[in-house]
Amino acid sequence: MPTKVASTAVLDRRGFLATGLAVGAVAAAANVPILAAEPPSATFSVEEATLDELRAGLEAGRWTSKDLVAKYLARIRAVDENGPGLHAVIEVNPDAFALAEGLDEERRKTGSRGPLHGIPILIKDNLDTADRMKTTAGSLALLDAPAPARDAFVVQKLREAGAVILGKTNLSEWANMRSTRSTSGWSGRGRQTCNPYALDRSPSGSSSGSAVAVSANLCAVAIGTETDGSIVSPASVNGIVGLKPTLGLVSRSGIIPISQTQDTAGPMTRTVRDAALLLTAIAGPDPLDRATEEATRQRSLDYAHGLDGKGLQGARLGVLSNFLGVHAHVDRVIHPALEALRTAGATLVQVELKSGAFEEAEFEVLIYDFKADLNAYLADRGGAVKDLASLIAFNEKHRDKEMPFFDQETLVKTQTKGPRTEDNYLKAMETCRQARRDIEALCDKHKLDALVAPTGSTAWMTDPINGDASGFSCSSFAAVAGTPHITVPAGFAFGLPVGLSFFGRPWSEIRLLQLAYAFEQRSKARRAPKYLKTASLKA
Repeated sequence: MPTKVASTAVLDRRGFLATGLAVGAVAAAANVPILAAEPPSATFSVEEATLDELRAGLEAGRWTSKDLVAKYLARIRAVDENGPGLHAVIEVNPDAFALAEGLDEERRKTGSRGPLHGIPILIKDNLDTADRMKTTAGSLALLDAPAPARDAFVVQKLREAGAVILGKTNLSEWANMRSTRSTSGWSGRGRQTCNPYALDRSPSGSSSGSAVAVSANLCAVAIGTETDGSIVSPASVNGIVGLKPTLGLVSRSGIIPISQTQDTAGPMTRTVRDAALLLTAIAGPDPLDRATEEATRQRSLDYAHGLDGKGLQGARLGVLSNFLGVHAHVDRVIHPALEALRTAGATLVQVELKSGAFEEAEFEVLIYDFKADLNAYLADRGGAVKDLASLIAFNEKHRDKEMPFFDQETLVKTQTKGPRTEDNYLKAMETCRQARRDIEALCDKHKLDALVAPTGSTAWMTDPINGDASGFSCSSFAAVAGTPHITVPAGFAFGLPVGLSFFGRPWSEIRLLQLAYAFEQRSKARRAPKYLKTASLKA
């Protein structure tokens, strides 16, 4: 959901989209204690393990799903709860071992369901689970709310694929929609998530916990959500792959909403192939989300198909020149990455997209949608906080715990909006529709397979007093257009990860994955974090 990074260097007037500053490395541990990890029955490491590698070990009997759960829980305790104290995991599933044992037994009796059978996965704390875990969007206001009546559709799909829902990840509270001066990765419930590459730097938001958990090997893969940049920005600054799908490819039912116009869930992984495997599991139509109707016709049954490393041969890529020359250290990483694309057989064409026409319109659409969609969610959920007005009242009553650093002026402004039939909303929506037309027209004009750009700035310093720092991001085009966007690690600037983005036409996920995979295989830029207290000052 909205990360806090703007599409250009000018950010102050729309800080809700400027990449997030997390509240320093002074965060308290998550509210829910970590389960005591049982010792695994086999000696092995899960660090940097891919889904294929974990699956091969399960099928060969080298380890069990219960062993994997034990390994990841032990790592969460050592790295997230203690050790450097990343605070990426807000809660672990008290039934994780029982679920793993059941899946191990099923494998013995009837075989594997597929690539995710028995694999521990973390999900963002805005996806409903009808189990003993909480679903709170990081807010203390929902801690005592009734458990959701049913799993989010994405969670249902993961369970059907045989995944073990290991727990939930921290996030920017209410997905960065509480304040224009918020700090990414901070929530009243989970406190502050820290960037694993430099603990005093932002993990970005709002899917900060999912990104950090994947990067720090606290899980195999994770689910994040995005409205504008909240998958791709944290993925970029935490050195992982993040995929925001076409609007409607993945259902939003059972996900605490911001906007029916832009919300989506998506994979956060360490490799492009893992993102493809995870997308295959969660994509598809849902009768409770009308936006997914077209997914029946458009989706692939196997997004990992064709990932052979040759995807860049003969490709035509539009390089968004308006994102070059913005950040010198990012440029030093991106220019060699662009040369790698060219060397791998791609033709690069200099192009430009300008988001200025829809920046203010986007915010107008989001706050209208947020009021309507959140009120509907809270009314269905039940409990004391039954609408946006009662949420605002709760925050005021518990200001010492919920608002020690930043306020709730975005919630207050959202509350003033009327129905989505008002002229302001309809005009803003029409302005935003131009974003998709612009992307498609640019791709048509230059016969492009995709657009490429640096995903955004490197991680900035965490500052709970002043909030998120300014930076830049290319996320808004695909976010407003509802088109797919994938970011892949491209390299490092002073020890901080930099991502390269590929985005393009609606329903072009397979092509984007092929391009991103070919780049990944050539660059091999992913490096596990070393948990430094501060970023290296050596280039």
